[in-house]
Amino acid sequence: MKNFGISFVLLCSSILFVMCKQPENNQDSTTFEEKVFVVNTVDNDEKLQEYLTYHKQVWPEVEAGFKKAGYKRITLYHFKDLIVMAISVPVGADLDEMGKVAEAHNPKCASWNKLMNTYQKGVNGTEEGEKWVEALPFYEFNN
Repeated sequence: MKNFGISFVLLCSSILFVMCKQPENNQDSTTFEEKVFVVNTVDNDEKLQEYLTYHKQVWPEVEAGFKKAGYKRITLYHFKDLIVMAISVPVGADLDEMGKVAEAHNPKCASWNKLMNTYQKGVNGTEEGEKWVEALPFYEFNN
């Protein structure tokens, strides 16, 4: 009977531990994927510097729109006039819909996109009016 009592206490403790365990960092169980996009800035060094300066202090309403839309992370890189954007979004997310949600969050979000659009042009191979295009992975090394 003593062994049963010890086993029962251990079982109850294990169940309570599993039931009470909080998710790490209070995050939900959404799975995210990374996507990468590229765009060029217009051929004007002054405009490039303006574009980079704007991104040193992205408007708070814009970042709130990103959060509302479900973006986990957005990182921008640049080399001369090439801009690379890596985003982390829920797996299978509709990026057009996420963009609409972000812009609908606050009128300043749509204003930001309209302003940034004036600094951008498509990379070689894009269609007329097309700017941001997804860069698809073709090689990956994992260790």
